[in-house]
This record gives sequence, C-alpha cells and structure tokens, in this order.
Amino acid sequence: MMRKVPLFSPGTTVSSALPGYVALCLTLQVHRLASAHFTVTGPDHPVIASLGGEAILPCHLSPRMSAENMEVRWFRSQFSPAVHLYRDGQDQYGEQMPEYQERTELLRDDITNGSVSLRIRNVQLSDNGQYKCFFQSSVSYEDAILELHVAGLGSAPAISVEGHQDRGIRVVCRSAGWYPQPEAQWRDLQGQVLPSASEKISQEANDLFQTEIAIVITEESNQKVSCSVRNPRLNQERESEISIAELFFPRVNPWMVALGVILAVLLAVLIPLASFCFWKQHRAKGEVTKGGNLVIDR
Repeated sequence: MMRKVPLFSPGTTVSSALPGYVALCLTLQVHRLASAHFTVTGPDHPVIASLGGEAILPCHLSPRMSAENMEVRWFRSQFSPAVHLYRDGQDQYGEQMPEYQERTELLRDDITNGSVSLRIRNVQLSDNGQYKCFFQSSVSYEDAILELHVAGLGSAPAISVEGHQDRGIRVVCRSAGWYPQPEAQWRDLQGQVLPSASEKISQEANDLFQTEIAIVITEESNQKVSCSVRNPRLNQERESEISIAELFFPRVNPWMVALGVILAVLLAVLIPLASFCFWKQHRAKGEVTKGGNLVIDR
C-alpha cells in the first residue's frame, strides 16, 4: 500500500513552507528551459549552385531534437516576408517573397532529429547572397547564417580570324554567359600560357559577363593554340582550339623585294633626268621667244 507523504508536516505552517515551494518551482522551470535550449548550425562554407540549377541549404539543431512543432523560417535581410516558412506542422506560403514562389521546398525527412534543408529550384542571380535559418520553439529561438554563391558556366569559346597584324594573324576568342567574372587565356600545345594582344571583359544587360581575348599568331610561333575560359567559383572551364595553315601567313617574296629595289633605283634616276629635260626644253623655248622673228630659208 502506497503511503501518502503530506506536503506540510503537522508542525509546519504555510508561511514557513512557501519559500521552499517557490524554490522548487523555480528549479523545475530553469531545468525545463535549459533542456529546451538549442543552437542552430549551418555549413561553415558557402553553398555553390549553378545558374538555372538547384541549391540545397542545410540547417540543423544541436543537440538533436524534433522540430516538427517548431517554426522554421528562412529569410534574407528582412524577417518577413520569408523565403520559406514552416509553422504548425505545414508550409505557410502567405508570407513568402514573390520571387521565391513555386521555387522553394523544405526537405524535412529528418525533421524529428532537428535537421532540415531548403531546396531552391531554378537558381537565379538574385538568389546570390546571405540567408538566415531560424528555429523557434515555445520557449526559445535561434538562427544561423548561410551563404549561397551562384555561378554561371558560359558558352563554349568562339574563335575567329580577323586579318593580319604585326606580320602575323590576329585571332580573337569570345565567350558569354559567365558569372562571376571569368578568367580567359591562350595556351599552346604544351599547355603553356601565351601572351595576349588584348583582353576585354564586360557585363551584359542580364548581369552576366562576356569576355574577348585576342592573340597574334606568327609563322615562327605555334600555329595551333587553344582558348580557355574558366569559372573560378565552379573551377570549371570551356576550351576551343584553332590551327592556322602556313599559307595564310604573310610572306615576303625575294623576287618581289629585288623588283622593288630596282624600281626604287630607276625612279631615283629617272625623276631627276626627266626634271632636267623638262627644264632644258623650257629654257630653249624661252630663248626662241626672245630672238624675235623666225627666219625661214628658201
């Protein structure tokens, strides 16, 4: 038979037992709050996503505990409207930012362990930047900051020949659709970087970058070269090659050089001689004019 223990002993009064009761309640409340405290943790490095692809932003509670009955909010610079909001056991779209509508999904397969991830589909340049992952229970709340880096892999380099320059052939490589700013370079068959004649990088109306890099290929240099454009954020590159045939290089014909020298010598002699003849003829005409009447023998 269970024996009941009285809250107050016969020799005690309510006023004397009250401090102990209050202390017990405070101890239980502090224990409850301490057990409900948690921290929110995200990745310690930026999440990289390709333009037009998907981004997965992971976030979890420490220590592990269920977040099914918590509020889970993803937001950017402002708390509301949100990028995505989960509350009362379901997704709430009434407070969602218009630019994220129908593009987000909360992955909560492991939500009972306090782990969730936000999926963003059709990644856009405007998605680039900082996000906050916010958890709130009935007694506590915490958040973590995450960084999303968007990267765009541009088009394959297009190489074109644009005439002669400096006794060689000017070749230009162009590529567009990169983000962030790409790195472009010319390389020979051995992979050695070649000096470029000019380089230009500009930003298009859609905020993507395009690059234009030129090189002058001479007959003495390597006639087969490659143009590579690299995205430093993705550590990926696109490459194209070109080979210039010898017949396209400007050549100096020795017979033409000799002919040119002969013509120069002839002109140097003929021009003064012609000038002298012209001057002599003009002088003779002047003397006839001064002599008066012309006499004709019969």
